[in-house]
Amino acid sequence: MSPFRIKKNRSLPVRVVTFDSELEFNLGYRETGQELFDLVCRTIGLRESWYFGLQYVDGRGHVAWLKMDKKVKDQRIQFQTNGFYVFNFYAKYFPENVSEELIQEITQHLFFLQVKQSILSMDIYCRPEASVLLASYAVHVQYGPYDYETYKDGMLASADLLPKKVTDQYQMTPEMWEERIKTWYMDHEPMTRDEVEMEYLKIAQDLDMYGVNYFPITNKNKTKLWLGVTAIGLNIYEENNKLSPRTTFQWNEIRHVSFDDKKFTIRLVDTKVSNFIFYSQDLHINKMILDLCKGNHDLYMRRRKPDTMEIQQMKAQAKEEKQRRQQERAKFLREKKLREKAERDRYELQKRYEHLQEEMRMANDALRRSEETKELYFEKSRVNEEQMQLTECKAHHFKTEMDRLRERQMKIEHEKIDLEKKIRDADFYVHQLTLEKDKREAEAEKLKKELQCAQLAEREATARLLNFINQGRKTSTDSLMAVSGNNVVVVSATNTAISTPSLTNSSSTIDIETAGGVDLTASNHDLASNANDASSDITDDFETKEFVLTDDKLEQITNIRLEYLKKSKQMENQLQTLRSQIELLKIEENQSNLDILSDALMKAGETKYSTLKKLKSGSTKARVAFFEEL
Repeated sequence: MSPFRIKKNRSLPVRVVTFDSELEFNLGYRETGQELFDLVCRTIGLRESWYFGLQYVDGRGHVAWLKMDKKVKDQRIQFQTNGFYVFNFYAKYFPENVSEELIQEITQHLFFLQVKQSILSMDIYCRPEASVLLASYAVHVQYGPYDYETYKDGMLASADLLPKKVTDQYQMTPEMWEERIKTWYMDHEPMTRDEVEMEYLKIAQDLDMYGVNYFPITNKNKTKLWLGVTAIGLNIYEENNKLSPRTTFQWNEIRHVSFDDKKFTIRLVDTKVSNFIFYSQDLHINKMILDLCKGNHDLYMRRRKPDTMEIQQMKAQAKEEKQRRQQERAKFLREKKLREKAERDRYELQKRYEHLQEEMRMANDALRRSEETKELYFEKSRVNEEQMQLTECKAHHFKTEMDRLRERQMKIEHEKIDLEKKIRDADFYVHQLTLEKDKREAEAEKLKKELQCAQLAEREATARLLNFINQGRKTSTDSLMAVSGNNVVVVSATNTAISTPSLTNSSSTIDIETAGGVDLTASNHDLASNANDASSDITDDFETKEFVLTDDKLEQITNIRLEYLKKSKQMENQLQTLRSQIELLKIEENQSNLDILSDALMKAGETKYSTLKKLKSGSTKARVAFFEEL
C-alpha cells in the first residue's frame, strides 16, 4: 500500500436560478450557505445582498431558505434528477420605500423581475386598470421608448403582459388589450431602463399584497387566519381576505419572538399586555416565520439608523453614475435636436429643389411650345412663298400670252373685234391677278414680320430661361452653404466640435419618462415616519433614537412629495378613465373573491395605507384582545 494517499476533491454540483439567468458552480464539499450566497452575489455583481436569499425544496417537499451558517450538504436539499442541487435566487425581504432604499441597478432589476412575475401569477393581486399601466411599463423595459417607426400592430398581443385572471374577466380580444397598453406606452416620457423599472416598483409597492409573506395560523379559538410578515411588522388577515388586515403589530411594538413546537409566542414591548400567541400547522412553518421575523426586524432597525460607510459609498457611486447618465442623456438630446434640425433643413431643401425642378420643367415645356410655334410659322411662310412664286409664274405666263395676242391682233385685222374682247378679258384677268399678287405680297410681308417677332420671342424666352436657371443654382448653393455652416456645433464644456451629417436620413432612439408611481392616499414613507422606537435585536430591549431634519431637507422632501402627489393624482384620473372604459365589458361570473374584496375597498375609499393607519390607532392591548376574539 502506498504511503501517500491522494485526497479526493469532493464537490457539490450547484445550479442557481435567477429570473434572467442560470448559474452553475462546483461548490466545495464543506462550504457553508454564506459562501455559496457570496459566490452568487459576486458573480452577478450584487452588493445589496441583505434583501435576497437562496430558496430550495427540501427532502420532504417543503420550500425553505438556505441557512447561511450551516454547511450546504447538511441542509437536506433535494437532489434533482439532472445532477444538480437547485436553488432559486429570490428577494427574501422587501424595502419599505423602493425609491429611497434600493441603490444598485441590479438590485432594482431583480426586484422588478420578481414583482412582475408575482403579479402575472396573481401571487400579488393587482386591479385590471393597474395591470394595464404596469404592463405598459414592462413593455417600455423590454422594447425601449415608443417609436412609431419600429412599432408594429400585434407585437404585444402575443406577449405575456397581463394576469390570466384579468383577461378572463372581460370580453376583450388581445388586440383590444394591446390598444389600451399602447395608449399608456405612448404617453410615457423619455426614461432609461432603470428609471422605468423604478416607476414600476413605485406603483407595485402600493398594492395590498406586495411584500407580504402569508402563513396559515389559528388563534386560541381555532379560527383559521393568515399571518402576514412584512417589512413593517406582522399583519393578521381573515381566511378569505388577504387584502385587508384585521389587525397589525409593528416591529417597534415587538420585543421577543419564539416558538415551541406549533405554538408561536410574541412578547410585546408593553409589559402590561399579555403575550401574542398563535398556532401554525407545522414546525417547518414556525421556523420560516421566525427566520423572516428576524430578518425583517434587523432591516427595520437598520433603516432607522445612520447609513453605514458601505451604504454611503454605494449611494455616492450611484449618485455619480446617475449624474453621468443624465449628462450623457442631455448630450444625446442636444445631438438629437441638431440631427432633427438638419433633417428638417434637408427636407425643406429637398422640397425647394423639387419645386425648382417643377418650374424648370414648365419653362422647358414653354420653350418647346415656342419652338413648335416657330416651326409652324416657318412652314406657313414657306407655303406662302411657294404660292407667291406660283402666282408670279402665272402672271408672267398671262402677260406673255397678252403680248402674243397683241402681235396677232396687229396681223389679223379681221379678228380685231374678237381679239379686243379677248384683250379686255385678259386685261381684266391680269388686273385680278395683280390684285391677288399685291395681296400675296402683303401677306408675305406680314408673315415675315411675324417670323421676326417669333424669333425675337424665342431669344427672349431663351434669355429668361438661362437667367432663371442661374438664379436657381445660386439660391440652392447659398442654402447648402447655410446648412453646412449650421451643422457644426461647438460644445463649450468639452471644447469638442460635433459635426452632424446633412442631407442624410437618420433615426434615433429616445427614452420616454413617465410620472411617478400610483399613491392613492399615502406612501410607504408615511409608514416609516410613523414608526417609533425599535429594538436592536429580536430578543433584546429596543433602543430609542431621535433624528432631527433640517429645514432645508424638510423643504426638499416636501417639494418632492407635492410633485409626487400631483403626478399620482393625474395618473389616478387616467386609471379611473380606463376603469370606466372596460367596466362595460366585465364578465361578473369570472370575478374572483379578491376582485370582489378590492371593489368593496375601493367603494369604501380604503387603501393599503389608510387601513394600516386605522389599525395602528388602537392600543396594543386592544389589538391583542381583538385577535384572540377572532
